[in-house]
Amino acid sequence: MTVATCGPRDFVQVFTSAYRGRVSEQAPVGEQPHSRRGVPEMTVARLPVYLRALHALAEDGRTTVSSEALASAAGVNSAKVRKDLSHLGSYGTRGVGYEVDELVHHITRALGLSQRWSVVLVGVGNLGHALAGYDGFASRGFRIAALLDADPRRVGERIAGQAVRSADELDEVVRETGVSIGVIATPAAAAQDVCDRLVAAGVTSILNFAPAVLQVPHGVDLRKVDLAVELQILSFHQHRRSAHARGVPA
Repeated sequence: MTVATCGPRDFVQVFTSAYRGRVSEQAPVGEQPHSRRGVPEMTVARLPVYLRALHALAEDGRTTVSSEALASAAGVNSAKVRKDLSHLGSYGTRGVGYEVDELVHHITRALGLSQRWSVVLVGVGNLGHALAGYDGFASRGFRIAALLDADPRRVGERIAGQAVRSADELDEVVRETGVSIGVIATPAAAAQDVCDRLVAAGVTSILNFAPAVLQVPHGVDLRKVDLAVELQILSFHQHRRSAHARGVPA
């Protein structure tokens, strides 16, 4: 089965593949854990990880890779790699493995990265400022088309060569740039309102960095990165490790 080129929803997969913690997807009630292309969501989530590993292999001069080597680089088992890649119609060659360039082509096409996607970033506080200057967007085929903030003191500020615009211009910005991807880096109290406005303006893929659980209608893809939650999980494991070392109950 060959997977057709997907839409911009996979921006969230590509960006969050660099985030090593748990990245949750909040799907509308009743939606099955498969993408609209018939590929399991967990497979979609792993494709950017494979792509990153393949780029590293190519930079090292590797032209072929076994499922075992790719699995090791991606942090999964080889059976999972083979099953995931079978959804792309790419099975490799017994005794040889996968052609690196060919596999990069298949995954790039499946993730919709054969074209450049525009992104609007709302909220340019400390985190938003850092995201606005993140070089990984451009190298992965994404362009920050606009930066928005509700604080009048930030409007007009230039970040990574772009002037920050007022959040009041959100509808206008979406119309002007044609973006269908939004990144929310606002305080929690403002996040749902921003999310609602993005959806109303026609944005169908949202990556949320705000510490809030957002609600979206059917047909809108929402993913969340919560660094504080991941630190708390690490704290749990560190606490248990320390307790074990001391010989006391955790």
